[in-house]
Amino acid sequence: MSEKTMPRLKQIYRQDIRGKMLEKFNYSNPMQIPTLSKIVINMGLGKEAMDNANNVTNAQAQLEAITGQKSVVAKAKRSVAGFRLREGMPIGIFTTLRGDKMWEYLDRLIGFALPKVRDFRGLPVKGFDGRGNYNFGVEEQAIFPEIDVDKIDKFRGMNITIVTTAGNDEEGLELLSLLGMPFRRTGRRGA
Repeated sequence: MSEKTMPRLKQIYRQDIRGKMLEKFNYSNPMQIPTLSKIVINMGLGKEAMDNANNVTNAQAQLEAITGQKSVVAKAKRSVAGFRLREGMPIGIFTTLRGDKMWEYLDRLIGFALPKVRDFRGLPVKGFDGRGNYNFGVEEQAIFPEIDVDKIDKFRGMNITIVTTAGNDEEGLELLSLLGMPFRRTGRRGA
C-alpha cells in the first residue's frame, strides 16, 4: 500500500510512534513494538430489542454508518426467566474493525467524536485490562459525524474495546497516548 492511500493515523504510527516506543521501552526486536490489533464496538440493546424489532434495525443501521462496515446482531445464548429473555432473542449489536478501517475509525473517534462529548475531561486510565487492551463507553451515538441527529429514534450508548499487542497496561497506555487518545491527567481525584 502506498503512503498516500494509507490512513493518516497509521502513517503517523509507522513514521513517529514506533520509534518513540522503541526508544522508551528498549525492545530488542522491532516486532515487539505494540500496535493495534482490532477495535470492537458493541451496542447493547437489552429490553428495547425485545419491545420492537425496528429498534434492532435502527441501531444496526446507525452502527454500520458509524463504522462503515456491516454489523452483527448478538443473540441470547440461554433463556433467563427473570428478564423475560428467551434463547435466540436479539440483545445487542457489534462489529469488529481491523486494518485500515480500524485506523480510520480511531482517527475519527479521537479527532471528531470525543471532542463533541459535553463536559469531556478525558478518558479514565482505569479502562485497561492488565494486558494492554482498553475499554470505555460513550453515552450516545450522536457524537459521531456520520449520524444525523434529526433521524435518531433513541439515544444509545456503546462500548468500545481497543485491542493492542502490548504486553502490559504501561505499554498500552503509552501507545494509545502517542496515538492521541485523550486520557485524564493523573493526580486528580477520580482519575
